Amino acid sequence: MRAALKIEKLVFGGDGLARRGSKSVFVPFVLPGEHVEAEISASKGRVLRGREVQIVRRSSERTEPPCPHFSHCGGCHYQHMNPAAAGTHKAEILRETLERIGRLEWAGPIPVIEAEPFGYRNRTQLHVLHQGPTARLGFHAARSHRVVAADACAINSPKLNAVHHLLQGMATARRLPRSLRVIEIFSDEEQVQLNLPRRSGPLPARFWRRCEAELGVGRPGDPLDYRCGDDVFRVSGGSFFQVNRHLVTDLGSVAASWDGGNLAIDLYAGVGLLTLPIARRFEEVLAVDSSNAAMRDLRFNVRRAGVRVRAVQMNVDAFLEGCSRRPDLIVADPPRTGLGALVVKQMVRLAPARVQLLSCDPATLARDLSGLLAHGYTLAELTLVDLFPQTYHIETLATLHRS
Repeated sequence: MRAALKIEKLVFGGDGLARRGSKSVFVPFVLPGEHVEAEISASKGRVLRGREVQIVRRSSERTEPPCPHFSHCGGCHYQHMNPAAAGTHKAEILRETLERIGRLEWAGPIPVIEAEPFGYRNRTQLHVLHQGPTARLGFHAARSHRVVAADACAINSPKLNAVHHLLQGMATARRLPRSLRVIEIFSDEEQVQLNLPRRSGPLPARFWRRCEAELGVGRPGDPLDYRCGDDVFRVSGGSFFQVNRHLVTDLGSVAASWDGGNLAIDLYAGVGLLTLPIARRFEEVLAVDSSNAAMRDLRFNVRRAGVRVRAVQMNVDAFLEGCSRRPDLIVADPPRTGLGALVVKQMVRLAPARVQLLSCDPATLARDLSGLLAHGYTLAELTLVDLFPQTYHIETLATLHRS
């Protein structure tokens, strides 16, 4: 069924929203104000999905995507949009999501911290499509595990694309093991780390010898030293680290721009990106993370930086449940699932004077903020850090004060 639609706005997830009678229609790769014709491909209750879009009236914000794989590969959602407009739309999506899910009407400004919109990623996953004796490397299609073969990625850093090219050469020369399904590359533009997130069998030693000879890498997961401003962080395979090489230093600076105090707690601390700046402002810092790899790196980074931090390997909810000291500050950078009700409850019990909450999902942020605001906290600032240009993903820093 073909339908003529007017796109009202963008929504979290990358789609544009239109109306057809009493139903909502979600359409990919469109912009607000555009008139389109779309094939209605699926229906679930009052929700419809459109595809095979023909643009009837274009937005002035529409631009030509620089990547030939855009709309086929599932990695990007906004390459058809002028990058200068993306921050404004993301801020609007954030504001609307907080109001719709958290009943939070934020009337204040949402400043956007931006950097280069392309070539920013320091980490990527290449999926291997075996074709007889040779193979092609690429990325997953949207909402699918189908591999879209590609020779480069517009949002990956130059070093990642160079390694991608070398690995494709190995694949063409029949030098990739057939058991290899996905390989992850992480780089600071000088050093390269290869990781195996998933594999269907052991990889032969000769493959890693080739990687060392042709790519300059050692064993999978070998740590590298990543410099951010004045700090250097050891990052091992399996340790989380922010992916935007242009903004990772700014993120640490913005999140650590508070006054000092006696005690600060850094939850989901990772390798210490926020821990080290905090430790230079507070007399005592507790850094908590459950990951074995991250905790090893965190302790190494603390020792090398010469700061005083007590690193605690424990689930955050269990740590907070056993904590009785009231901190001046709690910083939290949880996974996409957010803090959750148990962590929010314990944070409210500890009653820090200030909370700095980093979130990569506005829906879970709305839920977490709702719990904190209902128990004595006020929202002082919202900052959008655009760590993921060309995608719908939103990183938000929320600053809360205890009333």
